[in-house]
Amino acid sequence: MSDGFQVRGVAVGSRQLFLIAGPCVIESEQHATGMAEAIARIAAEKNIPYIFKASYDKANRTSIRSFRGPGLDEGLRILGTIRKSLNLPVLTDIHEAAQAALAAEYVDVLQIPAFLCRQTDLLAAAAQTGRAVNIKKGQFVSPWDMRHAVEKIREAGGSAVFLTERGASFGYNNLVVDMRSLAIMRQFAPVVFDATHSVQLPSAGRTDGQESAHQSGGQPEFIPLLARAAVAAGVDGVFVEVHDDPPRAKSDGANALDLKNLPSLLDQLVAVHAAVTRP
Repeated sequence: MSDGFQVRGVAVGSRQLFLIAGPCVIESEQHATGMAEAIARIAAEKNIPYIFKASYDKANRTSIRSFRGPGLDEGLRILGTIRKSLNLPVLTDIHEAAQAALAAEYVDVLQIPAFLCRQTDLLAAAAQTGRAVNIKKGQFVSPWDMRHAVEKIREAGGSAVFLTERGASFGYNNLVVDMRSLAIMRQFAPVVFDATHSVQLPSAGRTDGQESAHQSGGQPEFIPLLARAAVAAGVDGVFVEVHDDPPRAKSDGANALDLKNLPSLLDQLVAVHAAVTRP
């Protein structure tokens, strides 16, 4: 694997496990700030380096009626305020090449959504900002083919790139995680495991007794199991969408980790990581 790098003091690609966590989408400035403060406090207690995550726009939603967030301008303002006031590194998604340079003024890591991981212009634009880039592996892409996405970043001038596994499509409305993918992708970039999207049931939610789904479901009870397995497999970091009231979350609440369960999960992951990295 290539050498690691730093994201505002968080080592990516080292022997120290790090955490990416936050709500799926910015629901309000007050909520996002409160979540960032609470998660940062827990991460500090567990001695885990932490990157705050939230999206200003969820462009890929099951329904046109779904909440998408505050939008580019207001969302980036909120993320920039959190970054400065709490002195935290911040990550957010970008969806179009034109968003890369603007987002890079407010955040430390530009994330490429899974469905866009093959979009050359988007990858190149993210790389050219000089920010770290997190590419989420598409549900439809083999782990070895993610090498091409990494090469696009590097050939466009980016040096700080990592990959995130979030499960592969398994029939309709289901995802599975092939733990071999973590070791395969780590041959050419640091790897993070997304423990919450991996338990998502895409477009499989049911609301008000309707027959057709207009939101995704999830199996959050499996978050600790998969996260422990991924850390045992040697990932560099863990990505967890966290909410203080998942049933009322405006996006992806069905697969989010309840904030109150985060300390226990981190205790487990720290223990597993210590066991597998012991000299």
